[in-house]
Amino acid sequence: MGYKRIIENQIVPFYEPKKLKVKDVTPLHINQYINYKLKSKSPNTVRKHLWNFSKCFDSAIKQKLITFNPVKGIDMPKKVKFTGAKHYNEKQINELMGVVKGDIIEGIILFAIFYGMRRGEIIGLKWNAIDFDRKTFMVQHTVTKIGKDLHTKDSTKNKSSYRSMPMSSIIIDALNQIKASQDEYRSLLPNDYIDNGYVFTHADGRLIYPNYVTRRFKQILVKNDLPIIRFHDLRHSSASYLLHLGFSLKEIQVWLGHGDIGTTMNLYTHLDMEAKRNLADNLNDKFTNFGK
Repeated sequence: MGYKRIIENQIVPFYEPKKLKVKDVTPLHINQYINYKLKSKSPNTVRKHLWNFSKCFDSAIKQKLITFNPVKGIDMPKKVKFTGAKHYNEKQINELMGVVKGDIIEGIILFAIFYGMRRGEIIGLKWNAIDFDRKTFMVQHTVTKIGKDLHTKDSTKNKSSYRSMPMSSIIIDALNQIKASQDEYRSLLPNDYIDNGYVFTHADGRLIYPNYVTRRFKQILVKNDLPIIRFHDLRHSSASYLLHLGFSLKEIQVWLGHGDIGTTMNLYTHLDMEAKRNLADNLNDKFTNFGK
């Protein structure tokens, strides 16, 4: 859905005034777009835009509207290594979990930190995806909001994002509490309760919207004087904590549902270096006493 937003809000407004037909677009026109967008967007963002371009032109080729994809004739902006992710350390995670107790998004935050799940994956979790007997759940349904429209779909960001996850006792207890609360409200509101099958809902069963989670999360941080981070940074916090506990980048890739190890390395290598520095310091202390 993010790619649709890019087309509607970025690409179309730029090209619509030019009145170009698909067959008339050349690499020069693509470069004009690149130069314009690089004034306000990062090279990585513009590369995402170009991916949209390329897919559209590939489709046009299949429909025999054109014979050449003009994106293939340009030099892609050089990819910039992402280093802007913020994350909470163990102490801050502990503080957050303390102040969020009893809040409507407590469970959502728990899943974000424990599993490093994306916001849309957490909100999209349904009861029929949970197997209490096997103590597992499937990440298989997502909820996103584009403009004023809410989109629910039985798919994830990529194939690796579609994954089965184990449930520990803390997760099972949290889910049982949510289920009991929903059962109570269902009995109190027999005619007004909205039974849509989702795990994380308002008291009357209405689905919690993505932007509500973002807004409520920031309110909690401000109220409790915690460092301001994005909700998505809880995913980075999860990865950071896993590295701190000694898990490898490959293990974190599988846990977070990254499509390939390169994505994990690009995002979290700086955290990996922190772990290595701590290891080096510990070794240094040991070796200092060797031979004495």
